Amino acid sequence: MNVHEAFAAYEAVRHRLPTVARKGACKQLPNLDAIAEEMDVFLLDAFGVLNIGETAIAGVPERIRGLQKAGKRVLVVSNAAGFPHANLMTKYRNLGYDFAPEDVITSRKTLLRGLQSEPKCHWGLMATESLGRADIEDLNITYLGEDPAVYDAAEAFLLIGGAAWTLDRQAMLEASLVQNPRPVYVGNPDIVAPRETGFSTEPGAFAHQLADRTGVSPRFFGKPFQNIFDLAFERLEDPDMQRIVMVGDSLHTDILGGQIAGVKTALIAGFGFFAGNDVMAPIEQSGICPDFILDRP
Repeated sequence: MNVHEAFAAYEAVRHRLPTVARKGACKQLPNLDAIAEEMDVFLLDAFGVLNIGETAIAGVPERIRGLQKAGKRVLVVSNAAGFPHANLMTKYRNLGYDFAPEDVITSRKTLLRGLQSEPKCHWGLMATESLGRADIEDLNITYLGEDPAVYDAAEAFLLIGGAAWTLDRQAMLEASLVQNPRPVYVGNPDIVAPRETGFSTEPGAFAHQLADRTGVSPRFFGKPFQNIFDLAFERLEDPDMQRIVMVGDSLHTDILGGQIAGVKTALIAGFGFFAGNDVMAPIEQSGICPDFILDRP
């Protein structure tokens, strides 16, 4: 999937995303330092802002350290549901970042918070089994694999990681839901994520596909939905919403989500989703207009 196909995929599911609340000025600036005086809190997406795949974006660890030394609050707000929290913290340290574990807010955390108010049940899980059950060890889960009976036996489904997912597994899930509709909870609303060699397909893509084909309406946890921002705001004391900025590379998750949450937004134009491509035409077409457009983080 290329950037144009990915953008079209997000546009096709706008009816399941929050409605645009306002339009920003699209002020074009070089990097995060250019908005540091205006902001007290930086909410940073990971892929396309801190890193591309397993590689830190050049100069960004140093820039983030500079913001932290200047007294800015810097939190990660990421749809990284597939990885145990400890794995993410190790990854960020290896990339040169220094974040408190409590300041890394993920859609995995958001999903687990949401499940606290749900009845206990037997979950069918879309995830990479080799990553283990850390953070989710208290849930009654069975990994979804090649056995259709496992799909039929589940009382509800959790979609958190798509790396090991296949078209055959998707077909079994959809067939099971057509026969017996059950709740579907999505821990990563992303349709794609930027990697070193292109876009990966994320759980959101499979969730929207099954919704189209089965009529089951998934519940999403993570950007662009308010639930992940509520979790992030718990880490802030008496925040001034006009001095908080959500920084990300995606219009439909980072920028739309930040606007829904009532904070400023900054789109990274030169890395991640739009790297090497025009951003103004997609902004005009989608109507999702950030406050700032930064060349790089």
